[in-house]
Amino acid sequence: MSTPFALRPLVAADHEAVARLLHRSLVQWYQSRLGQGARFGDSPEPFRLFPEVYAALDPGAAIAAHDHASGELIGVCFVHPRQTHVAVGIVATAPEAQGRGLARALLTPVLAQARRDQLPVRLVSSLLNLDSFSLYSRLGFVPHTLYQDLALAVPPGGLSNPPPPGADRVRPVTDPGQAGRLATFELEWQGIHREPDYAFFLRNTVGAWRVWVLENAAGALEGFLVASHHPSCVMLGPGVARDEAAAAALLWRALDALRGRTPVFLVPCAAAGLVRACYAWGARNVELHAAQALGPVPPARGLAFPTFLPESG
Repeated sequence: MSTPFALRPLVAADHEAVARLLHRSLVQWYQSRLGQGARFGDSPEPFRLFPEVYAALDPGAAIAAHDHASGELIGVCFVHPRQTHVAVGIVATAPEAQGRGLARALLTPVLAQARRDQLPVRLVSSLLNLDSFSLYSRLGFVPHTLYQDLALAVPPGGLSNPPPPGADRVRPVTDPGQAGRLATFELEWQGIHREPDYAFFLRNTVGAWRVWVLENAAGALEGFLVASHHPSCVMLGPGVARDEAAAAALLWRALDALRGRTPVFLVPCAAAGLVRACYAWGARNVELHAAQALGPVPPARGLAFPTFLPESG
């Protein structure tokens, strides 16, 4: 029996169809399971940013699935090969393609290549979506960190709470030459290396990014945080901080710069003091996610802030 779909690299001509697929898939799943489809809006246009960002960051890495009979795009999987690991981004399938093994088929070549390269695979999975969580578990992924998704409506006049200690030492950086410094810090504290990501954010040619760093009095890095200011995805992350105090300073400064907006950001559930600080600033829980890995997870120190564009874990 022939496979009812064909896999091939995603190309620029697919971007509009990808935006429609992402929107349709999210609306259908969240509405049918949780009655929350409206949270994704009426138009697929904002989702066009996703394939554009992934194409600029990892050209030719994403995988598309097309129905043999109709030729329609029915699935997509975004992939980020890195020096220390392979990251899997959004995996989405059309509602009418459910039950055909499509998501597993999209992931199969990614996992096979990672095995050949002897690299672990990392991703971030919604704990509300037990369908995807179960798929990843069956494939061998194991959760290692639990995150609270928080949303905070930043007042037009800025955060009313006083800034935490160290917020005055948080500053923006725009020089792509700083990418290596950020990547080295993440390798030291989290055990993964992804310099191309930080070079992409600092070049700031696709999307709308701002990169914040926190340094001590001697100029040594204590943490950094990327923020997406694009209207299609107002979100904080990725980022790394050496402790909760550094994380609070970075978060407060990045949030205050998004006045009149409602950014989403992920905070490790285990960082209890930081979570309480976020609540005090006005943040509220909107979802839970788990960082998962297939293969060894390097020892990590400090705190990491995952994101969904591009997805990181």
